[in-house]
Amino acid sequence: MTGFLPVDSLDTPRFCGVPTFMRLPLAQPGDTLDAAIIGLPSDSGSPYRTGARFGPGAVRAMSVMLRPINPYRDHINVFERLRVADAGDASVVPGYLEESLARLEASVSSLVDQGIVPISLGGDHSVSLPAIRALSKRHGPLALVHFDAHSDTWNSYFAGKRYSAGTPFRRAAEENGLDPAASIQIGMRGSLFRADDVSQSVDLGFEVLTTDQTLDLGPAETARRIAERVGDRPVYITFDLDFVDPANAPGVQTPEAGGPSAREALALVRALAPMNVVGCDVVEVNPLYDGPGQITALLGATVALEFLGLIATGRASGVSGAAP
Repeated sequence: MTGFLPVDSLDTPRFCGVPTFMRLPLAQPGDTLDAAIIGLPSDSGSPYRTGARFGPGAVRAMSVMLRPINPYRDHINVFERLRVADAGDASVVPGYLEESLARLEASVSSLVDQGIVPISLGGDHSVSLPAIRALSKRHGPLALVHFDAHSDTWNSYFAGKRYSAGTPFRRAAEENGLDPAASIQIGMRGSLFRADDVSQSVDLGFEVLTTDQTLDLGPAETARRIAERVGDRPVYITFDLDFVDPANAPGVQTPEAGGPSAREALALVRALAPMNVVGCDVVEVNPLYDGPGQITALLGATVALEFLGLIATGRASGVSGAAP
């Protein structure tokens, strides 16, 4: 693993050097990697607040606080198990969502085509669609594990527009990028536009757990339900920071009161059993609305590192997170 370790913060202060995720090396042509961090800095699909285009930078900035050993998964050193680098940010066309989606898909595909697992930093939730498109071309329809306060399965948003942060998983299902029968959404809550805002996901074939159901079940049982749903399918995990209560994650695109605390959200992520994770994202961090200490960005970085730990644990137990 020489050359693919974070800079040692016991040797060089955290405020020095290039601000990559966890101070990892920048990816170079020809690198043989297991996973790569990639920023997808588009908020052209946001229906209300803008600013998530700055999310990847904010998450990277706070990721310097993280350390490589995961005490929740047998004290593994993630970067002794996985070769990981930071691939920088994809390019976008600000204000032009469909053109941006095409650029994002091309950038994620450049990793997927090399057998690299993309760990994407958003961006609003529309950026999940191009990542799923890139991965499903290689793996076929994916199982989706979706942490969010909102279903994001509307058919359209504003004047019949089919692409937005509110539509990516309906589009992905229609395009056969996802298999709803192997997919689960966790954390739905709050007031609705229409009575079927949540049931529309069920109608598409997704399993849905509301926030109340999730908290009543607890981390272990929720994780069991997730594992049962996805089975051994290739899995895409997406984590919208508005899954978490805005008291703990104020810097998001669409805050929704009444969510899990940061501790409860992390307990759930840490309870996930090894699965065939082929890609994941952490989205909707909006540093323009973040609280003192950039607590939302820090939580987003922590979730991304937990996903790397999940992949590393899966490798150790024989569950592949690599592209075939």
